[in-house]
Amino acid sequence: MTRKVPRLLLCAPASGGGKTTVTCALLQALVDRGAAPVAYKCGPDYIDPMFHSEVIGAKSRNLDLFLMGEEAVCRSLAENTPTGSTAVIEGVMGYYDGIAMSSQASAYDLARTTDTPAVLVADARGRALTAAALVKGMATFRTDANIQGVILNRCPPMMYLRLKETIEAETGVQVYGYLPNLPECALESRHLGLVTAAEVGDLRQKLRRMAEQAEQTIDIDGLLALAETAPALEVPQRPDAPISRERPVIALARDKAFCFYYADGLSELARQGAELVEFSPLVDKALPAGCSGLYLGGGYPEVFAKELAGNTSLLREIHHAILHGMPTVAECGGFLYLQRHLADADGRYDWHMVGAFSGKAGNTGKLSRFGYIEMTARADGLLCGAGERLHAHEFHYWDSTTPGGDFRAQKPLSDRGWDCAWHTPTLYAGFPHIHFGGCPKAAERFVAACIAYERGREG
Repeated sequence: MTRKVPRLLLCAPASGGGKTTVTCALLQALVDRGAAPVAYKCGPDYIDPMFHSEVIGAKSRNLDLFLMGEEAVCRSLAENTPTGSTAVIEGVMGYYDGIAMSSQASAYDLARTTDTPAVLVADARGRALTAAALVKGMATFRTDANIQGVILNRCPPMMYLRLKETIEAETGVQVYGYLPNLPECALESRHLGLVTAAEVGDLRQKLRRMAEQAEQTIDIDGLLALAETAPALEVPQRPDAPISRERPVIALARDKAFCFYYADGLSELARQGAELVEFSPLVDKALPAGCSGLYLGGGYPEVFAKELAGNTSLLREIHHAILHGMPTVAECGGFLYLQRHLADADGRYDWHMVGAFSGKAGNTGKLSRFGYIEMTARADGLLCGAGERLHAHEFHYWDSTTPGGDFRAQKPLSDRGWDCAWHTPTLYAGFPHIHFGGCPKAAERFVAACIAYERGREG
């Protein structure tokens, strides 16, 4: 399949450089123009796509080369960008920063793999000629860097024209405008990064202010023209998913406490035949009627521990369902929810949770484990067979006294490894997040287990 997809990747020299601010400002400005941009996020981050989705009113998707692989990344970009739309991709960390000290799975790797023009978001605070040195170094560090534009962030308006002329003269890279410092548009942070979009009460006002500024000081038409120069994407045809007349219902936890899901992962479960029905562990007193599977994603259960503990009827039903073999996937926050006790965000009280595991989860005060891993299964289970491997990602401050040991996790390009997660024929539960879009066989096994569970219940 060949698809013409106009696209840009917004990158930066380091985290905290303003990628999310510029991306959201550009998306909102395009929406205000009546356009229909499509947003993507490089890497495994869940929170930035929530801000994208709040802007464009549609799901933002992750493009992660480690979790998904090249073919699935290119397919997502091609299949989910409608004709006439522009794809705006937000980078991750510093442009070249990937696994360990390599560029593997970096924003640069994504731009190279998808042949996407990159636009560098460069912080202009306290810089004069050094801004040109920064741009030149970033643009020439690799011969295929593909950095074709610059947007200056936090740029003093009186400095802009001189900076633009200097950067273009010294580097040959075109400057497409700037954003001044906008302290009133700052986005709040939490221990896993930004707070979620649903929790920013004045987000709409902030986005409107950012978009108004972008229209005044960023060459949006120029960026759209640059996006049009991206070559067509070549995507191999994938095999059809198994056809089944049965469509098992998988209950999907979705609310403020459980909100970390990969859109392409959910799409893969649906492609395999599942019907995903959302429910809220915070407010719903029971699981969706007729469900034969359960998916508890990541999020912030520790922030809402009191409310979750108060929903005792649902806690009992989930405990009973898991005990009696309902196929269940519980990742990170979902895994915390299955513990017997969970310390709240203040660390002042341990709240009773589902109790599927006898452990207690609490705050370690630091990142317990962070980054990409490759997990090898020690025995056959819900998602894969013994000896098979799954790519995953961990990022959590809370840890459990019962973390599981049915997989061996190994950090790529590193000697570091550890035991993790629980894996039975009907359960995957642990801190590592997986991406069903990158492991369709695991999605197929999960859906097949749900079908088998439903058949057994009917029998």
